[in-house]
Amino acid sequence: MARVISVSNQKGGVGKTTTCINLSSFIALFGFKVLVVDIDPQGNTTSGFGIAGEKKDNLKNTIYDVMMGDATVKETVCKTTVPNLDVVPATMEFAGADVELMSLAESREKVLRTALNAVRSDYDYIFIDCPPSLNIFSVNALTASDGVLIPMPGDFFSLEGIGQLMNTVKLVKKHLNPGLEIEGVFMTIYDGRSNLANQVASEVLRWFGKSVFKTRIPRNVRLGEAPSHGLPVVQYEPNSKGSIAYMELALELLARDGHKVKPLGPLAKYRYKSSPTPIKVADKRK
Repeated sequence: MARVISVSNQKGGVGKTTTCINLSSFIALFGFKVLVVDIDPQGNTTSGFGIAGEKKDNLKNTIYDVMMGDATVKETVCKTTVPNLDVVPATMEFAGADVELMSLAESREKVLRTALNAVRSDYDYIFIDCPPSLNIFSVNALTASDGVLIPMPGDFFSLEGIGQLMNTVKLVKKHLNPGLEIEGVFMTIYDGRSNLANQVASEVLRWFGKSVFKTRIPRNVRLGEAPSHGLPVVQYEPNSKGSIAYMELALELLARDGHKVKPLGPLAKYRYKSSPTPIKVADKRK
């Protein structure tokens, strides 16, 4: 039975999508069956796995169809370049679905949970990439999840907004999903030379204690480049600092769940192509 984890933070630009793509990829490479669900209307996770431009526009089904009850998760999943890893894609069509969901009956917060229950036995982990705001999509994700994984960059505004997220988690746990827990908190876009980043890290450790992962994801150019090639960083630049950090985060997460796995190596063998070509994005102005 899959463990369902939402990658969530109500602030944008904190590394949710980067984490969803790269953490899930490493866990899949460790041999676990993984499903990634993109419920961010921007569809960046979908693009980050190589589904972009005209290819994205021509998808038969997306998360929109799942949420509207017009398709099952099994009818929607797309294969990726990563073995053992499937994705439920999202497109801009999903942007207006919140209004449609709000018009549904009282079960509207449980639509995603019901849909995922049908495939939980098919996977070991299901990761949900949440939107950077509190809306019906993020509430659906938290209602469907066993745990919440919180990426946290080392800046003041992220520290200030963490209370909002925790309040949301508390409300969802009280009214919709009593089993929801904090999977963990970890630092992203981290620069150890920054006094502010180190201060924020200390505050996060003080607030969350043992829930804080030891692994810190560094600020890394390769992490930013990889999505433009439709690849996780381990297939784009496997020996980069960002790639190694996400492998260590995956190892730490798996260890918390009682799985004993060894680091992958050599990472260079996971490179997808020697010189990946940037993906083409359809020009909507035509």
